[in-house]
Amino acid sequence: MFPLKDINPTTRPPVITVLLIVANVAVFVYELALGRQVGGFIAAWGVVPYEYTHLTDLVGRFQGIPIEHTPGPAFLPLTLVTSMFIHGGFMHIFGNMLYLWIFGNNIEDLLGPLRFILFYLACGLIAGAAHIATNPASAVPTVGASGAVAGVLGAYLVAYPRARVLTLVFIVFFVQLVRLPAAVVLIFWFVLQFFQGVASLGGASAGGVAWFAHIGGFLAGVAGVWLLAGRKLRALRRYR
Repeated sequence: MFPLKDINPTTRPPVITVLLIVANVAVFVYELALGRQVGGFIAAWGVVPYEYTHLTDLVGRFQGIPIEHTPGPAFLPLTLVTSMFIHGGFMHIFGNMLYLWIFGNNIEDLLGPLRFILFYLACGLIAGAAHIATNPASAVPTVGASGAVAGVLGAYLVAYPRARVLTLVFIVFFVQLVRLPAAVVLIFWFVLQFFQGVASLGGASAGGVAWFAHIGGFLAGVAGVWLLAGRKLRALRRYR
């Protein structure tokens, strides 16, 4: 399944959603400008689980500073935020921004701009923590907005399960354009992440994907939207 758009109008412009997309694209353009140095940039500002579990500056962000004066561990939490705005390629950023554009505007509309940005960042932080907890020995930098976006998907499932989503469905050699309930699209997405995550336990994540970041972010979104908008959600259910 590949969602293209949802049919779920909003009452206000999605300012924060647009700004998040602009920020991610701006960072990606900067990555492209770095050329061959982009690997160092990703290593420096991505999440490296080993650094958190061993409280060390594994990638040498502070080269040239005597080790006893290296503030690496104290600055580690910053990478949980910076990693959300870095992507590893065109398809990586395209997929994340597409999902954010489709589903983010309604969650921003539900929560309001300030609570939405706090919700988004919190889901990203929890997603990063979930990745660290399930891959404590990994020295591979992890980047991408997918954990935070997964939180948006979890919130959307709770708030708008019956909203229709225009979706490309691939059946063997055939492609069909259909309108599916958001619950079908999002539960399918989560089940896929869950089984891929379980399959990755005890070994390297397939394709370098941080499956448990997706799972952790999604569950954080499910819980977070109830905490921030429980009264509105109950009202939505009464009037459906």
